[in-house]
Parts: sequence; structure tokens; C-alpha cells
Amino acid sequence: MSPSVREADALEVRGARLVWGERTYLMGIVNASPDSFSGDGLAEPAAVLERALEQRAAGADILDLGAESTRPGHVPIPLEEELRRLVPAVRAVRAAAPEAILSIDTFKPAVFRAAHAAGGDLLNSIHGLDAALLEAAVACGAPVAIMHNGGADVDGVLRSLYAQATRAVAAGLPRERVVLDPGIGFGKTPEQNLALLGALPRLVALGFPTLLGTSRKSTLGKLTGRPVDERAFATAATVALAAAAGIDIVRVHDVAAMRDTVRVADAIARGWRPDGWSGA
Repeated sequence: MSPSVREADALEVRGARLVWGERTYLMGIVNASPDSFSGDGLAEPAAVLERALEQRAAGADILDLGAESTRPGHVPIPLEEELRRLVPAVRAVRAAAPEAILSIDTFKPAVFRAAHAAGGDLLNSIHGLDAALLEAAVACGAPVAIMHNGGADVDGVLRSLYAQATRAVAAGLPRERVVLDPGIGFGKTPEQNLALLGALPRLVALGFPTLLGTSRKSTLGKLTGRPVDERAFATAATVALAAAAGIDIVRVHDVAAMRDTVRVADAIARGWRPDGWSGA
């Protein structure tokens, strides 16, 4: 496995241009499932819409909508139930925020196709990118976020992600539209999670855009002794480290707090400055 070179430096969606490497973008979590591990799941489309608009107003660059909990011990739901929860929520958010970038958190091709038709933009799959999902993404012309799922050491995670990414590019997806996520907390031990967090520069060096989801995860609870709703500071530590390592997107619950975190980290590590900045 050898590092690749990015062929383009930005993702363009709905008039927005996310320039990879310039700063850390925020993906705000919007759970349309009543049994989310973090306690923020919502059952009604109106409540999902309200949360999505709150996340966008707080500074989210992308809204990640999902309707099936993947917490440890979760019970899978039928495809029809996921569609029932998700598609009306996507339609509602799209109607209220026509310029928002909407990520669809699913690993079912039929769900993604339906959500994309309802106004979704990006596929975010926690089970990587199998042939059927890749076919759906290519058919929809959608960017993809490929997450590693399962226990593995750093080398194993990087090999798997790189192989899936190169298959996606070979299938016709532009490199700048293939985002890699190491899958913190998904089938990995706390030590494996910490090893991956310490190896983020190696993930970035693969040459694809990157995404990290550590928000409120159990490893942070083990380190701090805090319950799930008191892990914002622990999350912020990982988000700051991610920004310093060059991670492009962080997926978070607490958008307003993480907005401040990435702004300071990006200013120091990347030389980013807000519009109207005066250093005098």
C-alpha cells in the first residue's frame, strides 16, 4: 500500500465548496431513531427538522441524518421502518434548508437511493462500501464516506480503507468524493481506538479526504468516568487533535462547542483565519 496524491482539492455540493486541507468541517449528527446511544434520538419528522436546523444554525457544514441506531447491542430494524423514519425527515430538511449538504447514514442501498431521491447528497456507511452500495453511490453520483467497522490494528484499518477507496475510484467516483473514516468505537477495543487516534496523520497520508467520529464515544467515558451526556470536553480534545492531524470532517453532537474547538485548532495548526480577521 503506497500513499496516493489527491487529484482535486475540494468537494462541491449544492453551491458549497469544501476545500480539503483548508480547515476542519463539522458534520452535525441528526438522529431520526428513538434509541440512539447518546440519548438524542428523535421519533417525529418535525422534531428531526428542528434538530437539523439547530445544528445548521450552530455551524454544521454537513447534516448527517440516520434512522437506525448502531449502538452496542442494538436490534436491527426492517428496511421499511428505516424508510418510514428517514425519508420524510430528509424531505422536510431539504425543503426547509435547500442549500444544506445532507449526509445519509445508512448501509442499505435501497434506503440510500430513496433518501437521495428525497434530497440527500452524501452516503455515510458504517459498514464500508460493498458492491451494492458502491453501485448505488455511482448511480446517484453521490460522494461517499467509507467507515471501517470491526476490530483491527492500525495497519489493518488503513489497508482496508485504502482498498475500498481505490475500488470506489476505479468504479468512477472522483477521489475528492471518497472520504475515509477509521470507525472509532465500532468493534474496536479502547486500546485500538486510542492507537487509531494516535495514527491520524497516517490516515491523512493515504491521500483521500477524511472523517472522524469520536463524539461522546464509550472510550472517552472509560478515560474520564463521565456519562454519555457529559463528554463534550473529552470529545473536544479528540476534535482538536484531529484538526491538528489534518482530518477534514468531524462528526459531532455538540456542534456549537466543536465549532469553537476547530476554529482555534485550525488557526494554530493550519493557518486558517475567519473572514474579517485582523491580526493587528
